[in-house]
Amino acid sequence: MPSALDGITVLDMTRTLAGPFCTMQMADMGAEVIKVEEPTRGDESRQWAPFWNGISCYFLAANRNKRSIGLNLKQPEAVEVVKRIAARADVLIESYRAGAADALGLGYEDIKALNPRIVYCSVSGYGRTGPAKDKPGYDLMLQAYGGVMSVTGEPDREPVRIGYSLVDITCGWIAYSGIMTALFQRERTGQGQRVEASLLEGQMAASSFHTVSYLGTGNTPVPLGTAHPALTPYQMFASGDGYFILGVANDGLWERFCTATGRSDLFDDPRFTTNPLRVDHRDELIAILAEMFLKGASAEWMALLDKAGVPNSPINQIPALVADAQVEEREMIVSVPHPEIPDLRMPGSPIRVENSPPSVRYYPPRLGEHTDVILEEMGYSAEDISHLREVGALGG
Repeated sequence: MPSALDGITVLDMTRTLAGPFCTMQMADMGAEVIKVEEPTRGDESRQWAPFWNGISCYFLAANRNKRSIGLNLKQPEAVEVVKRIAARADVLIESYRAGAADALGLGYEDIKALNPRIVYCSVSGYGRTGPAKDKPGYDLMLQAYGGVMSVTGEPDREPVRIGYSLVDITCGWIAYSGIMTALFQRERTGQGQRVEASLLEGQMAASSFHTVSYLGTGNTPVPLGTAHPALTPYQMFASGDGYFILGVANDGLWERFCTATGRSDLFDDPRFTTNPLRVDHRDELIAILAEMFLKGASAEWMALLDKAGVPNSPINQIPALVADAQVEEREMIVSVPHPEIPDLRMPGSPIRVENSPPSVRYYPPRLGEHTDVILEEMGYSAEDISHLREVGALGG
C-alpha cells in the first residue's frame, strides 16, 4: 500500500536533532525529503561522536529516508536553487537563527510569493519573537531554561540533565503535528501557512501539572528522584538483588497491591487509605515498603505484581531494551541497508497507521550525495550544474 505522505515533498533546511527528527518522521511516512546541507561540513551532527564505521551515530539516528544536496547559501546561485525547489515543494522547514532566512531571501513571505500552497515551518530555541529570540538554543540549554532540570534528580542534590534529548524530540513532534495540521487545512482551503515550533514552548507544554500546581498553590516543584509529587507509592525501590519500579496510581491498585503482598495491615492503616493520605504520609509508607522489598529479588516482586495487575517495571539499560521481546514484537528496531555499515539498525517509527504504514527506503545520506540528481530533477542541465560548481554554489 502507498504510504500516507506519498507525493509530499519536504525541503529540509534544519540541522542537529529537532528539525531532522521531524522530517525523518515525514520521510518514514512516504514524503520525499530533500536535506539541504553546507557542502563541506554538512549538518553539524555529522561531527558528533560516537561513530559507526566512521559515520556519526547521532546523524544516522535522525536522517534515514532522506536525500542530501550540498548548497553553499553564501552564493546567490545556491539561494536560487533553494527557491526553485521550494516552488515545487509542499513543506519547507528551517532552523536558522531569527531573521537569517529572511536575510537570504528565503523567509516565509519570499517563499509564499513563489508558492502560496507551501507549509513553512520554523524551528527555534525560544521562538521567533520576544527578548530571547536571538539566544542560541540546544537541548541542554532548554532543559535548564524550560524547568525540567529543576524537577529532575535526587532531592537536595545538584540539578542533572535527563539522559535522552527529549527537549529536541518533543520539539520535533510539535513541528510534525503543526505541519500535518497545516497540510490538512490546506486540503480544505488550498492555502499554505506558517508554522512554528520551539524548544521552549515544547517544554512549557511538557511542564504540564508542575506549572499548574505552582500556579494553584504557590509551591515550587522540586526534584523527588524517581518519586511522583501527586502519587504514592510511585517510584523506584531497592530489592534484595537490584532495583525495580512500582506504580500505584489509584486506590484500586493500592488494594490490589496490599492483597498481593499480604499487607492487609497497610490497606487498613488510616494513614494510607487514599492517595492524598498516602502522599501526606509518604515518608512513613516508603520506609515500610523499602524494608519489605529488600526481602525478595526484583524478579520475584515484579512477577507477583504482574499477577495482581499492579504496574511495575525493570530498569532496563539500552542493551536490555534493544533485546526486549516486546520491542521486537512491535518491530521498533529496524534494519537500514547501508553501503558502509553492513548491520545498520536503529529505532523505527512509532507511528502506527495500519493502511499506510511507515517504511525504510533509504539509508541516511552521505553529504551532498544526491546533489546532481536533485538538480537534474529541478530542470538543471549538465552545463548548469557545472556552472554552479564553478561559482562555488555547490562547494565551499
